[in-house]
Amino acid sequence: MKRITIGLASALVLLLAACVTPVGPVEVTRFHGPDVTLLGKGTIAVEPAPGADPASLEWQAYRAAIARQLVTLGYSEVAPGAGAQVAMVALSRRTIEGQRSSPVSVGVGGSSGTYGGGLGMGVGLNLSPKPGPQVATDLQVTIRDRQTNTTLWEGRASFVVSAKSPLASTSLGAPKMSEALFQGFPGQSGQTIEVK
Repeated sequence: MKRITIGLASALVLLLAACVTPVGPVEVTRFHGPDVTLLGKGTIAVEPAPGADPASLEWQAYRAAIARQLVTLGYSEVAPGAGAQVAMVALSRRTIEGQRSSPVSVGVGGSSGTYGGGLGMGVGLNLSPKPGPQVATDLQVTIRDRQTNTTLWEGRASFVVSAKSPLASTSLGAPKMSEALFQGFPGQSGQTIEVK
């Protein structure tokens, strides 16, 4: 009776653990030239990259989060079209439908040796529910010198969470991605890191 009770308790714990939605880290990659002395000072304007909709509430939330980070780094934010530097922001969000793997798996194994051989077969059943949809967000910020149009710094951040996660909302996702993107600014050029 104890084995059945322990087995049911273990199954319940596993089932509850499967219901908790893991929050993935933000994957960040940054690039810059060898001279970073112009970064983190002076005036900067946060502007949409070509194709972005600056009137959308989503873009406005990311613009505000990025501007906060830039000010924290030492920049003075100015209106679009002004400033010695410009931070061009590109944003894309998409929903990825959950796909369930095959519910049945079969494994076959065998062995042979001095005392004979053996063959075994196992069947596994996947009883977990089909994963729900996820929201993938990609953010790219390019800091350029306005006068020369020279790229001084570029950073990309990617984030995938369950559509049910609070971080799937723009109001919580924008600050998290912006903080991750500018953590340790300017960062090591060409290195991809994961920020939790």
